[in-house]
Amino acid sequence: MSRSLCVGIIGDFNPDSLSHAATNAALGHAAGALSVTLTCSWLPTSSLEVASGETTLERFDALWCAPGSPYACMDGALRAIRFAREGDWPFLGT
Repeated sequence: MSRSLCVGIIGDFNPDSLSHAATNAALGHAAGALSVTLTCSWLPTSSLEVASGETTLERFDALWCAPGSPYACMDGALRAIRFAREGDWPFLGT
């Protein structure tokens, strides 16, 4: 039986950003090495600024605050980080 993991990436995806491409690749390599089925979703920071952003974050097993700031909405990024830290959610900030 394959384990599955759903990771939310806090950040404003830019296909031209080398760090964003590397983030996707790193998660894919880690999932392969661990034999885990992985689903990743980039979460635009503006969507996390509102109160309903927490509902979005709760869907994920873990959160990663993506490298490559500045973010389109720093308040949204900070709200997501606070959610993870105060809720003891698995979190990585790079």
